[in-house]
Amino acid sequence: MKIKWMILAAILTVLTVLTGCEPLAVLDPKGPQAQTQADVILLSIGIMSFIVIAVFAILIFMLVKYRASKQPEDYKPPHIEGNVWVEAICVGIPVLIVAYLSFVSVESNYKVEATPEGYDEEPLVVYASSSDWKWHFSYPEENIETMNYLYVPTDRPLEFRLYSYGPISAFWVPQLGGQKYAMSDMVTTLHLAADVPGEYSGRNANFSGEGFAEQTFNVNAVSPDEFDEWVEEVQTTADPITEDKFEELLEPGHLGQQTFTGTHLEFMPAPEGEHGGHNHGGDSEESHDEHSDHSDEEHSDHSEQDHEH
Repeated sequence: MKIKWMILAAILTVLTVLTGCEPLAVLDPKGPQAQTQADVILLSIGIMSFIVIAVFAILIFMLVKYRASKQPEDYKPPHIEGNVWVEAICVGIPVLIVAYLSFVSVESNYKVEATPEGYDEEPLVVYASSSDWKWHFSYPEENIETMNYLYVPTDRPLEFRLYSYGPISAFWVPQLGGQKYAMSDMVTTLHLAADVPGEYSGRNANFSGEGFAEQTFNVNAVSPDEFDEWVEEVQTTADPITEDKFEELLEPGHLGQQTFTGTHLEFMPAPEGEHGGHNHGGDSEESHDEHSDHSDEEHSDHSEQDHEH
């Protein structure tokens, strides 16, 4: 009896402590991509909890019902070859659970990788680049650049094009969606959207050096009208970004939030298109022409040799 009350007291204590905790950011979604991921997480937790509870319940039942103290001293267990139904259940149920979770995972991956549906406007394109240990956000359509903070409109798809000026980083806003890597030699695309106005925390989710823990940024989700007002204010009051200034910002260290007109994409483009892969800044047409000229020369030389023979 004493043990029973101790167990109940422990359970009540744990529940009381948990009620004072803030909800996990990933389970407090504010956009469709994050909502999809939260649903999958909760579904997985529910299925796994049911399995754990069922297994422990069966274990306790078997230990109590078939404990040795209930049998006579001369009891000998019968020889059993096996039971087809028990084996089918033990193998079949786990196979069905894994198959179902695999289907849900694949389906949800396609959803979160695609542009969010149900919005009338085209996605807002933002180039998000990382450096030690900062985040640079370029708005090519608005001709604005910010550092360590974002302004985004609600009820509009967001298309982040990620890359890095240093080691691999991971762009992550837990309440808006999952993380994706930003690398130095290519651009990766992350689709998000914010349905609820508010301020959300973002960070680098990949260890990239001693200062990565403070490589954070804020996301201010505002109404479309407030976003337009912010764009107009920045274009009126902010200083333009220059190549020298941007080179200074790329130096390792921590800096606060900054705002500029123009973007660094004008003088230091993202690694996409002809600037991507291992052909940074190369002119593919010139290379093709040179290759063609070289091939023509070789062909003419071979023709002359054949004619002489």
